[in-house]
Amino acid sequence: MPFFLYQARDAKGKLTKGQVEAPNESAAAEVLVARQEIPLKITLTDEAGSQVDFLEGILNRINTQHLVVFSRQMYSLTKAGIPMIRAIVGLADSSQNPVLKKTLRDIAQQLERGRSLSAAFSSHHKVFPRLAVSIVHVGENTGRLEEAFLQLAEYFERDEETRKRIKSAMNYPTTVLIVICIAMVVLNMLVIPQFAEMFLKLGSDLPFTTKLLMSSSSFFVNYWQLLLVAVVSAILGFRAYKDTEKGKLNWDRIKLKIPFVGSIIERSLLGRYARSFSMILNSGVPMTTGLTLVAEAVDNKYMEKRIIEMRKNIERGDSLLRSSVASELFSPLVLQMVAVGEETGRVDELLKEAADYYEREVDFDLKSLTAKIEPVLISFVAVMVGVLALGIFTPMWDMMGAFKG
Repeated sequence: MPFFLYQARDAKGKLTKGQVEAPNESAAAEVLVARQEIPLKITLTDEAGSQVDFLEGILNRINTQHLVVFSRQMYSLTKAGIPMIRAIVGLADSSQNPVLKKTLRDIAQQLERGRSLSAAFSSHHKVFPRLAVSIVHVGENTGRLEEAFLQLAEYFERDEETRKRIKSAMNYPTTVLIVICIAMVVLNMLVIPQFAEMFLKLGSDLPFTTKLLMSSSSFFVNYWQLLLVAVVSAILGFRAYKDTEKGKLNWDRIKLKIPFVGSIIERSLLGRYARSFSMILNSGVPMTTGLTLVAEAVDNKYMEKRIIEMRKNIERGDSLLRSSVASELFSPLVLQMVAVGEETGRVDELLKEAADYYEREVDFDLKSLTAKIEPVLISFVAVMVGVLALGIFTPMWDMMGAFKG
């Protein structure tokens, strides 16, 4: 059912804003009138529950860390027997994030109108992923809501920890590459032109490396505006392409093939798949529904497509093992775990062990990533320094020899 943003005046004439769920605009107006509010403006929105302006949404973006804290707090409050609306309102009042504050207040209003917690969560799909909504829905139906929030807290914590480890491991090579690019610009724009002017005045025959450096420097100095436009255009064009469906698919496939880093990203995503799928099955969600949710949770269009194909194969009667083999995503060890899990009826437990296996591999590779990349970076810097030395010092040595002669 669609959502409508509205502006209205209550019985006291005070201006109110919010969102209401209704099949059409007329029905939304009837809902407001029934609440003794006079509608002034009603607008259809495809962003359910979105009462946050665009700029505020960017500046106060809700990340995984916010979801970890929220899930932990909800676990403690539900376990203590605090009424749900009171718990949500209390968390809204104590929240330091304006987006989360508004989101929780809207959820509290929806609960007061009789909606379930999972339905209220689903109306804020940019804040709460579908996987979280499904876990909460199962928790509501089984009376184990506190366990659902505990599962979510542990899942988000592991996911955030893995992201931080990957980001930390990438800091060194990223910093080195940025410094190299800055050094190349400075050399070509400021340093080499000084030597080039001196060599041209002397009129001596220059070696190939010197001519190469002078040509490169001349291009930078004379066409830096075009280079800047080209770089900015390439970045914007890449981002625009990446936002398309085909672009997302191709880029997510390429990311898994990047030297040194691709295999780490792949195993990290497979670990997320195994852990989220284990949590979904343990909660009682059907396998086909679980695969749909997990496909979104991996946050990679290429893997999402493969997992959706697995779901279709299972719907056609294949086992989880056969569909996993056909996907070509998993290592033999993990496939063995899936096979044992199907035979013993403990797929969720074996998938959890598979997730632990992938996470251990990722952790080991991250620790050795710097050692693997460092020789390549050093070799690249050595080549740059060698070309620079040959290009600048060789003609200077030749001139010194000519003066001595």
